[in-house]
Formats: sequence, structure tokens, C-alpha cells
Amino acid sequence: MTNEYCPRPHLDFGLIQVYTGDGKGKTTAALGQALRAAGRGLKVFMAQFMKGQQTGELLIAPKLSPQLVIKQYGSGEFIIGREPSAEEQALAQMALFEFKEALHSGEYDILILDEISHAIQLGLVGLKDVLGMLKRRPNYVELILTGSGMPKEIIRHADLVTEMIAVKHPYEQGIEARMGIEF
Repeated sequence: MTNEYCPRPHLDFGLIQVYTGDGKGKTTAALGQALRAAGRGLKVFMAQFMKGQQTGELLIAPKLSPQLVIKQYGSGEFIIGREPSAEEQALAQMALFEFKEALHSGEYDILILDEISHAIQLGLVGLKDVLGMLKRRPNYVELILTGSGMPKEIIRHADLVTEMIAVKHPYEQGIEARMGIEF
């Protein structure tokens, strides 16, 4: 569907999807949706909060451009048991700013906030800011939010919520993250 803001065809209407839970596969599910959409000519923007390491999806995205754009906004360091650094706070704010611009640009059909729940929990991003984006998104834009412990307020706004449940994981057997599988 085209409209005055978007000269090219877009989705007739977009929904809000959430992938949450303590199981593996939240980002992978969002990327699967992105790949499917890109294959149909839709444009996808993914903002990866708190990630700053080389991943398979980051390496392949330029080959799928302009259908798929992935940007990382993180130092590459885990933020566990410590306060986020000034750099990490600035990166999260830049991610939020650039995401809002992409959301209202008319350029993208699907926008993904990867690991947004963690950014909220750590105080890097305000819940009110995220809820405001959900409420003010253009009707033709699909939003996907990922991360464990997704706030209930976001879940209430979502049209689709999938909870990944950890039943068994190779980490429990001492198997480290594998290139091309976990990153």
C-alpha cells in the first residue's frame, strides 16, 4: 500500500511482535522474519542494543543491503554486575535516536529493537520512550522487540508475543558459544 508519506508499496498494516523468555532464539527469530521480509522486497532496519561484536548477521547484512540494515550500538562488553559506562549510555541514546528516525523515515517496513528489554532494565533506554514509539509508529510499520524479561507494559501493546523457554542448552554441558550458531 502506498500513502502520501511513502511513495513505494509498504505493508497494508503493521503489528508489534515480541520475542522474550530465557531460552535461546529471540534474535534468531527476529532475523528469520527479517530474511523472509527482505526476500519479498520489504526493507528492514535492526538496531542491536548493547552488542558490539562481530556476528554472522552483521557480516551478511551488507550483502542483503538495502533490504536489510543492521547497526550495533554497544561496546562489545557484557554489562553484568556493573553500571553501564558513559560510552555505553551514549551508544544506547544514539541507537534510540537513529531508530526513531528510521521509524518515521518511510524507508523501512520492519524495524527491530534487538535486546531492548535489557537496555530498559539497565536504564540505558527509558520504558516511556519505547512505549511512545510503539504508540506513534506509522500504521504500515511492523515492529519487533527482543530480549528476556520484556516489560509487561510492552507485552500489553504487542499483537504477537512468543516466549522462548530454556529446556536444555549446550552451555549447561560446558559447550562454549559457536561461531555461526550463537554469533
